[in-house]
Amino acid sequence: MNNAVTKMTVTTKDTGETIHDVPVLVNYHMNDGYDWMDVISEHGWAVIPSWGCDGWDLGQWPYVMVAGIRTADDIGNLFGMATYCEGDVKTTFFRTKARFWDAISEQAFYHWTNGQAQGPDDLPVAAAEMPSRYRIPCALQIAA
Repeated sequence: MNNAVTKMTVTTKDTGETIHDVPVLVNYHMNDGYDWMDVISEHGWAVIPSWGCDGWDLGQWPYVMVAGIRTADDIGNLFGMATYCEGDVKTTFFRTKARFWDAISEQAFYHWTNGQAQGPDDLPVAAAEMPSRYRIPCALQIAA
């Protein structure tokens, strides 16, 4: 497809299913993260800018980012998450939205607790213990 996205066979992390011809994000050591964002968006992927009820930062653009995609096969929905860290990319697919959200929440927790992004002040000691309000997509609307 191009040097950031390729079609591959993957195994879903939550259900262990083998899925063929899925758009997988791969290492991208050209230009910068902003360019990576543009390239992946042409293939249905989107960088997730914020996470949790109040929209805390997810990553540290343009060096560290988390991207997602919802696609489908004959069985149903597939959710992909990719992490980008200065060109190194890891892609994981899930069958369920709940497990996809859990994976993004784990990334958010990691970035919030390691000082790579500003997050809630009252984080627990483990990602699994985060309250549900921190484990959801941001739904804030921009005031007109």
